Amino acid sequence: MYLKEQYILYQIADDLVKNNQFDVLHINEKEDEIWLEKFENKASKVIRLVHKGFDWKNHLKRDILQVFQKAHSMRRLLAGKNIELHNVYVAAHAPVDDWEALKKPMFLKEKTQIKMNVYYFAESEEDYKNEKERLFSSIGLPLYESSEVPSELEIENKVPTLKKSLIETQRNKQKEMEDIFGFAKPFLIYILLAINVLIFILLETNGGSGSIETLIEFGAKYNPAIIEEGEWWRIVSSMFLHIGFLHLFMNMLAVYYLGALAERIYGSWRFLIIYFLAGIGGGLASFAFSPHVSAGASGALFGLFGALLFFGLIYKKIFFQTMGKNILLLIVINIVIGFTIPQIDMGAHLGGLIAGFIASAIVHLPKKRAFLKQFIAFVMFFVLAGGLAVFGTANNMESQAYLLMKIEELNKDNKYEEVVDIATVALDKRGDMENLILFQRSYAYIELNKIDPAIEDLESSIKLDDSIPEAYYNLALLYINRQETEKAEEAIIKAYEMKPENEDFIKLYEEITGEKAS
Repeated sequence: MYLKEQYILYQIADDLVKNNQFDVLHINEKEDEIWLEKFENKASKVIRLVHKGFDWKNHLKRDILQVFQKAHSMRRLLAGKNIELHNVYVAAHAPVDDWEALKKPMFLKEKTQIKMNVYYFAESEEDYKNEKERLFSSIGLPLYESSEVPSELEIENKVPTLKKSLIETQRNKQKEMEDIFGFAKPFLIYILLAINVLIFILLETNGGSGSIETLIEFGAKYNPAIIEEGEWWRIVSSMFLHIGFLHLFMNMLAVYYLGALAERIYGSWRFLIIYFLAGIGGGLASFAFSPHVSAGASGALFGLFGALLFFGLIYKKIFFQTMGKNILLLIVINIVIGFTIPQIDMGAHLGGLIAGFIASAIVHLPKKRAFLKQFIAFVMFFVLAGGLAVFGTANNMESQAYLLMKIEELNKDNKYEEVVDIATVALDKRGDMENLILFQRSYAYIELNKIDPAIEDLESSIKLDDSIPEAYYNLALLYINRQETEKAEEAIIKAYEMKPENEDFIKLYEEITGEKAS
C-alpha cells in the first residue's frame, strides 16, 4: 500500500511536469514532498504534493496552516500577482472525524492573495479518482487515465525512476538559472568605472567639473558645437563626464550594480555594445530635446535598465521571480523624479532606456538567435539615431535657448553684427529667454557704439526680469554717457544693492552718488 501511494504521488508530479509545463520548485525526498509551479495568465498555480496522512481533522488543519506559511515565504519565487495553491495529500486513510469542510477554498489575503484548495487521496479507488478529477479540473487541465493498472513489481521499479526524473528536472532548472546569471564574469564594468573616475579627476584638476567652460572643453554635449562645428563625437565623450562628485558617485554606484548584472547575463562584448549604443541614444535624445550643456552616464545607465527589460521579455518568469518588480519600480521612480526636477535631462534618460532595449535586441541574449528580429532592431536603432539627429538640429534652430548659447559664443568672438542679426531672429522663436537675448544684444550694440538701441534693449530686459545686476550696471554707464545723472544713479544703486561685493559696481557707485560704499 505504501509503495502504491508513493507511485500515485510521483506519477501525478511527473505528468504535470512533463506534459503540462509545471516547474519543480522543491523536492524533499525524505518526506516525499513535492512543490510544483506554473505561471499562467498573471497567476501562479502552485501544487504541493505530500505523502502524509492524518488521524484527526485538527492535525490536518495544523498542517494546512503550515503550508500557508510556507507559501507566504515562497512568494518572491513566484511570478504571479495571485497564487492558487493546490494542497494534495496522498495517504492510506483519511481523518476519522468529519474533515470534509476543509475541502472548501481557503484564502490568505495580503498584497499577494493566496487561495488554497485541499485534496485528500485515500480510501477507495473511487475516492482517488474523484479527488484527481477535482484537482485537474481546478487547475484547468484534462484528465487522461491509463486503462492499464501497473503490477506491484512495475510500481516498485517505476517509483525510483519517476523520483530520479523529477530530481534531474529540478537540477537542470537550477543549472539553467546559474548559466543565465553567470554567463560571463564581469570585468569591463570595472574598466568603465575607472575611466569615469580618472576623467573626473582630470576635470577637477583642470578648472573643475562644475565649470561649464571646462566641461565644454573636455567634450560635454554642447549643441552649438555639434551643429555649427559638426562635433558629433561629443555624444560619446559626454558619457564619461560628470558634474560634481555626487553626480559621479550616484551614476557610478548604479552603473556598478546594473552593469555587473548585465555583463553577467549578456557577456562582456554584448554588454559593451549595449552600454555604448544606449549612451549614444541617450545623448542624441538629449541633443534633440534639451538645448543645455549636459554630461553624464545617465543615458548608458538607463540603457542597462532597457537591457534588463529585454531580458524580462525573453525570460518573463525568471525576471519576475528574481528582480522584475524591483527593476520596474526603480524605472518608475526615476521617471517620476525626472519629470518633477527640471534640472534632470529626461531626454537622455528615456532615450537611453529605449536605445538600451533596442541594442539588447540587436545583440540578443547568449544562446538565443532571432536573426530577422535582430536585423529589424539594427535598422530601428539607426533610423531612431538618424531621426533624432535630424529632428534635433531643426528643433534647436527654433529654440531661444540654443540661439542664446550661440549668441554668447559670438559675443566672446567679437562678432557683434552677427549677434544683432541672430538675436533679432531669436526673439521671434519659442522660449522664455527674451530678457537674456535682449541683454546679449544690448552688449553687441554697445560694442558697435549704438547707444540708443542698447538702452532700449536693457530697459526691455529689466522689465521682463529685474534680477540681472549687470543690466543695471550697463544702463548706468549708458545713462552717464547721455548725461542722464538721475537715471544713472538709480540704476547703479540697484546694481550695487544686488551685488555689493563687485569692485566695478562699487567704483561706479561711488563716482555717481559721491558716497562711500559701505
